[in-house]
Amino acid sequence: MKLGIITPVVTRLPRGHARWERDAGIAEVERVAIEADRLGYEFLTCSEHVAVPVEVAEVRGGTYWDPLATFGYLAARTSSIRFATFVLVLGYHHPLAIVKRYGTLDVVSGGRLILGVGVGTLEEEFELLGVELDGRGARGDEAIRALRASFGVEVPAFDGATYRYSDLIVEPAGVQTPPPIWIGGRTARSLRRAVELGDGWAPFAVSSADVTRMLAHAGVTEAWEARTTPIDVILRPERPLDPLGDRDAARRAVDELRAAGATMLSVTFWNDSVDQLCEQLGAMTELVAD
Repeated sequence: MKLGIITPVVTRLPRGHARWERDAGIAEVERVAIEADRLGYEFLTCSEHVAVPVEVAEVRGGTYWDPLATFGYLAARTSSIRFATFVLVLGYHHPLAIVKRYGTLDVVSGGRLILGVGVGTLEEEFELLGVELDGRGARGDEAIRALRASFGVEVPAFDGATYRYSDLIVEPAGVQTPPPIWIGGRTARSLRRAVELGDGWAPFAVSSADVTRMLAHAGVTEAWEARTTPIDVILRPERPLDPLGDRDAARRAVDELRAAGATMLSVTFWNDSVDQLCEQLGAMTELVAD
């Protein structure tokens, strides 16, 4: 089972980040990325929010570094770890804007982009950006189809209900055609979207029991049977782990997620410093290997 890490510092959720992260910056992020890269971690993450209302930030947090700038910096300091947007909100961008901006990242990183996408839920942010909240699911599905048709294509073409284009040059448009597309969310609809249109499902705030139930239901659908490639299931423990201080609890969490259907884990850790976090990265790889 492959390991990824929810990157510290760049996203800070209430009661979900370590105290040292408040005063940390790019130097600490770089150190974690380099160590995870050295240890063979599959991916790092970075989430997207443009602006979060103050009262909403009490629940969702208010710190969200821009994925493009963050990953562009880290790409120059690592060699093999991949960069997963976790997630881009599809409605905030035209598909060709994603292709150009993240296609450029795919080029400069040597084809290490993972495009994690979702349809979004923060109504105030939709309103701020002048994007209609209603109908975002159908528009998101079409946007994913447009991304698949356009990523890595110099002269892309697409003809849909919302997005139509042809006879345009988009260069660079990426090395991968397309990159892996992961679908975020926490509902059965997000899983159906992943089965029908994606390469992976990366739910959040969903229990192992619910993941097992939803996967069992999806596994007998026509869309699942029609797939020609396996779908990755990227799960995260319900709470941060400490493979140094409580190895047994970390092992139980890994076993539970594996049993639920995980093919990849996206982990966070309880720690008091970036030094301890780097030690935990190594301990986690040994635990999963065992």
